[in-house]
Amino acid sequence: MISITEWQKIGVGITGFGVFFILFGILLYFDSVLLAFGNRHKLKGTSFFLGGVAIVLLRWPLLGMLLEAYGFISLFKGFFPMAFGFLGTAANIPFLSMLSQRLQGTSSMV
Repeated sequence: MISITEWQKIGVGITGFGVFFILFGILLYFDSVLLAFGNRHKLKGTSFFLGGVAIVLLRWPLLGMLLEAYGFISLFKGFFPMAFGFLGTAANIPFLSMLSQRLQGTSSMV
């Protein structure tokens, strides 16, 4: 018989809780009611994006890509100000500012 220490018992218990909550989270993530409730206010963007994919598959690539672009913009229009705000403050981040200065100094047109 294998002897298990108290620390190993605690580790197995914590790991069991972790596995349970991960599986429970995945189960709730794929719940159709919760997915519909969370995506209801973005129905217009989702339908334009998926409609664009369908139109591309029906061999109308230009129209389909335009519809996909409109759907993408309408889906993520709340995220764009935050992303552009981060890019505006990226010069204040030490590693990124040093990297951008180094890349600006080494670029040449020759």
